[in-house]
Amino acid sequence: MEEQKCSLEEEHSMEEVQAMEEETDAEEPETAGKESTNAGEEKQAVKVHSAEEMESEENKKTKGETEMGIKMEEEQSIEEGLSLEKFEEASEIVKNVTLETKLVFSEYLSSQTGNKVYLKPENMQLTGAYKLRGAYYKICTLTDEERSKGLITASAGNHAQGVAYAAKAYGAKAVIVMPTTTPLMKVNRTKGYGAEVVLYGDVYDEACAKAYELAEENGYTFIHPFDDLMVATGQGTIAMEIVKELPLVDYILVPIGGGGLATGVSTLAKLLNPKIKVIGVEPAGANCMQRSLEEGHVVTLPKVSTIADGTAVKTPGNKLFPYIQKNLDGIITVEDHELVVSFLDMVENHKTVVENSGLLTVAALKHLDVKGKKVVAILSGGNMDVTTMSSVVQQGLIMRDRVFTVSMLLPDKPGELYRVAGIIAKANGNVVELEHNQFVTTNRNAAVELRITMEAFGTEHKEQIMKSLEEGGYKPRLVNVGG
Repeated sequence: MEEQKCSLEEEHSMEEVQAMEEETDAEEPETAGKESTNAGEEKQAVKVHSAEEMESEENKKTKGETEMGIKMEEEQSIEEGLSLEKFEEASEIVKNVTLETKLVFSEYLSSQTGNKVYLKPENMQLTGAYKLRGAYYKICTLTDEERSKGLITASAGNHAQGVAYAAKAYGAKAVIVMPTTTPLMKVNRTKGYGAEVVLYGDVYDEACAKAYELAEENGYTFIHPFDDLMVATGQGTIAMEIVKELPLVDYILVPIGGGGLATGVSTLAKLLNPKIKVIGVEPAGANCMQRSLEEGHVVTLPKVSTIADGTAVKTPGNKLFPYIQKNLDGIITVEDHELVVSFLDMVENHKTVVENSGLLTVAALKHLDVKGKKVVAILSGGNMDVTTMSSVVQQGLIMRDRVFTVSMLLPDKPGELYRVAGIIAKANGNVVELEHNQFVTTNRNAAVELRITMEAFGTEHKEQIMKSLEEGGYKPRLVNVGG
């Protein structure tokens, strides 16, 4: 019976092969007469492998249909995950805890860039940052049982305060794991909302790993700072407010750390108006999302180095990445020194304090290669401690040539210091600090080193002071005190 079955299968296979050959001959008549003398051998080979080939073709077809089905399911999942209905729901819910942050038109930044620049001042929120939106909406969607277990998260500061504030509103316990490098003000404010703070690790990723560990040990409900669709939905409510206030907005600039804010804003913006361009901005020393988009999958950086502590993230959100790929129109990276001068611009021209991560969008404005467009820069937060603020201001003044230090060698005789001071005063320079060292050398003609730190109005004025000192017979040398 087995032999008969095999014989029937072979005859059936040969019939299929002959039918395939006849069909091929009909489709390609011009090649019919060019068969080699080994045609019989070729046909025999076809006969032997035809079943395998047919099975392979069937597998390819099935695989293609499966992949298409998976892709359709992913697209459907994306649409269901962050829907317009949920954004609308979140927009109403977050009003319970957020302040109305109206757009601020910036005459200064508009003139600098050739665009109409508006600022979305989320640094003015109750907790000093936009993070309250996502944290509150996420906690709102939890069950009573999940909240009663206690909430835990990891954060460099702003999400920490958002979770702490929202947890207090619901009467839930909150445990926050923060990197040891977190500014003291953020730590104290988080504690001030009643949360228990655990300092661990140098960067967010290390703190996050610790938070997961504590959640497992104690049964806490984990609230991810960005890789959570409900959190991202809450953050995206910013886009709803922007579009309502400025319906014809062309570009929205959004800071990126892990991607929650960028995911929410870009997804909702595209749902409301596909023509709106949403550009993400990352620190050059922590560009995990840019690298991930280039590679086509989530990438973990070996290390991060940036003064923008709120966006110092090694790995972007896996759940968020498909949304970023679909809705984000590009990424701009910003160097730390650009954030320093942007801080001065915001303090002096807008009388507002914005933390380094929130300044990413301000610094990115000059990199945006467009003119005459309506551009909104989201100022994501303003939680900067005084020590950091002082350092940033000093570095900014130095970079703008408004504070500089010179070193000169003077003859060791009375009146030289008075003479130098007179030259500087005549040039309208203001001495801030002076160091007079008489023991540099035994050469009495050039025995004293004088270091003077002074204020100037800018680069041109600094050069005038330097020239006046040279004309007075001295050889001033610039000293990089910030290096």
